[in-house]
Amino acid sequence: MASQGKKLINDPNDVVTEFIEGLVETYPGLQYLDGFPEVKVVLRADYASAMLDKVAIISGLWCWKLFGYNYTGDRLNFGLAAEQAKSEGYKVETVIVGDDCALPPPRGIVGRRGLAGTILVHKVAGAAAAAGLSLDEVAAEAKCASEMVGTMGVALSVCTLPGQVTSDRLGPGKMELGLGIHGEPGAAVADLQPVEVVVSHVLQQILSPETNYVPITRGNRVVLLVNGRLGATPAMELMIAAGKAVPKLQLEHGLAVDRVYTGSFMTSLDMAGFSISIMKADDAILQRLDAATKAPHWPVGVDGNRPPAKIPVPLPPSHSAKSDESLSRPQQLSEQGHLLEVAIEAAVNAIIDLKDKLNEWDGIVGDGDCGSTMYRGATAILEDMKKHYPLNDAAETVNEIGSSIRRVMGGTSGIIHENLDSYHSLESGAKALEASIAAVSKYGGASAGFRTLLDALIPASDVLQERLNAGDDPCTAFLLSSEAAVAGAESTKHMQAQAGRSAYISSDILATVPDPGAMAAASWYRAAALAIKNKCQIHE
Repeated sequence: MASQGKKLINDPNDVVTEFIEGLVETYPGLQYLDGFPEVKVVLRADYASAMLDKVAIISGLWCWKLFGYNYTGDRLNFGLAAEQAKSEGYKVETVIVGDDCALPPPRGIVGRRGLAGTILVHKVAGAAAAAGLSLDEVAAEAKCASEMVGTMGVALSVCTLPGQVTSDRLGPGKMELGLGIHGEPGAAVADLQPVEVVVSHVLQQILSPETNYVPITRGNRVVLLVNGRLGATPAMELMIAAGKAVPKLQLEHGLAVDRVYTGSFMTSLDMAGFSISIMKADDAILQRLDAATKAPHWPVGVDGNRPPAKIPVPLPPSHSAKSDESLSRPQQLSEQGHLLEVAIEAAVNAIIDLKDKLNEWDGIVGDGDCGSTMYRGATAILEDMKKHYPLNDAAETVNEIGSSIRRVMGGTSGIIHENLDSYHSLESGAKALEASIAAVSKYGGASAGFRTLLDALIPASDVLQERLNAGDDPCTAFLLSSEAAVAGAESTKHMQAQAGRSAYISSDILATVPDPGAMAAASWYRAAALAIKNKCQIHE
């Protein structure tokens, strides 16, 4: 349903004025024109000295003079401004940029819209003007650049205008293809797809020989711009899109990618999504793009030829001295191998089943990814066990489990569970578990009562050692210790966190859920214990 958008603003009518005030305070190289706030114009602070006898490029909200975004209202408003300037004796040239590749070939007089590719045209023209070229020369370079660039975007959400209700035209699981920079509806609505599929579709649309939007063919050199065009796309997602776009341009389209620009260059408030722009490049274009600039959001680190993305550094040798043959799944499992396999499968399946619940709990007291992190570790263990775990050798199997965890989990959970995987049999497990807990406590700083996974594992370790000392058989001792692990995990509801992200959460919130890490540890421990107990009973 549509809802009132949340904004950290004052009066919705003042957002542009207050944005400009913050902009010029942040960047000393910018000033606003006399007459502000009625006249909302920002210019270079060194304009009078730096631009004397040079071409000035005037930019507007959605349109530029020297360039214009190809929207009717913009063209009318800035056409009027150009005519007024001419009447006052100024020489003015206008270049209209229409780089939109989402719509079919234009009908009538409207033409294609100007999108993020205009940023590249602006950079070319600005560098040409700074180099001292004449107005006619700057206009010619800008026009040439505008004919070499194509853009298409995709949105995942609708923007919220300050003080307005957010539109709900995009339902869950949908994305919009080919929308404009004002947030207007796109060319089509489709089911959300993986970013690799989206990138492939966008590139095919821009470079389509049927529509011939841009004069780019196999063997050409190009510039790629991945723009968080809508204001609410994390840098991580933009980098993923860029990482998929480059090899597709190289391998599928046969293009040499000379420059890659990734960031938020042209945005539309808080819409989520991105656009891709492809510009045909040559040495002259690259020289303009590489020219130094103080523009706040131009990526200053992107200039010069691109080195290979990969550096041929060899991987470190394996921690194990065993041969590759010995670190593989045996064709025949021993009794201990079967027992270990059953325990591992039960433990990781318990974690897989608990994924959503762990994320739910962690969303309340942490960063919301405990379940996903544990799930990655669990699925990696299952996959690696099919091929690589020497299950008849418990110690080496545990080493390989640690490698699986280290490879895919990372973070606190990965390191802790890797340490805890250092015990490899029920008889020696109690001492090894005790030593692992001590190591985790030493390096992590937590102990009993701190509301961590140790509140599940410390009681389990105590009971395991106690029952083994009392003469219980290992399977029974393990099972009883798992009950202590569950009880310890559940008791974390009543603890005030003293370690991890939960330490910043109020006690009222903490009391609503147990510690996710403790529940994860108790779950895999309990599942492994039950599986081993059942296996032991079968053999009795």
